[in-house]
Amino acid sequence: MAETPIYKIHPIVVGTKIFDKGMMTYQYDYGKEYTIPIYSWYIEGGDKRILVDTGLIGVIQSEDRERAIGGKIYTFEEGLSLYGLTPKDIDIVIHTHLHNDHCENDFKCINAVFYAHELEFESAYNPHPLDFRYMADFIQEIDEAGQMVHIKEEEYEVVPGIKMIHTPAHTKGGMSVLVNTEKGIAGISGFCTIMENFYPPNEIKAMEMDAIPPGTNINPYEAYDQVIRLREMVDIILPLHEPRFASMDVIPA
Repeated sequence: MAETPIYKIHPIVVGTKIFDKGMMTYQYDYGKEYTIPIYSWYIEGGDKRILVDTGLIGVIQSEDRERAIGGKIYTFEEGLSLYGLTPKDIDIVIHTHLHNDHCENDFKCINAVFYAHELEFESAYNPHPLDFRYMADFIQEIDEAGQMVHIKEEEYEVVPGIKMIHTPAHTKGGMSVLVNTEKGIAGISGFCTIMENFYPPNEIKAMEMDAIPPGTNINPYEAYDQVIRLREMVDIILPLHEPRFASMDVIPA
């Protein structure tokens, strides 16, 4: 039996957003301006070139934003070129969910197979008015061309050593990505969070809460449980918008 590949994860900043911190941390730190990085995660190892999410097209590259996240901001093409890649070289794109800031560059990956939960397609094609972050234009042609795999399972192995698990917290079809690394299983959260969601400050713990749900969620109680579930499942937690990864070339370091 072949050994499971050992992977390295490269976080590439392909966009940012500036908004109220409460968009990340439910019932905590409202009123604070906060800048989040938007990542495309390149997973190196095995015989496939794999990305988790593809980020934004309209990338604002400014010193202020780079200072806020502590790292450099790239266009999609610039980010891939750091590893000698172009969009057409990508074999697989794994989607945590299908909000626009996670899939706007999909159309450039003309040779890729894309994976997302079937509930994400339902939401993208028929979004609730509250969830304006879905823009089906970014996925429809790719889906109609048969490049999109609609996952129905609670757990799905994409390739040996990389598994998707259903974690409905931020969206109904959110999928976290578990990656086998030399230092154990790394989990890229399928919901929009920062490290404080998983390891809250003392004032939150003093209220007998062991996690902070994502600020935008489909159900705060279920989201709280999903944060704890993922944290306990992995050795390395990678919140989807944690700024500290913007200065890191590889995980695990």
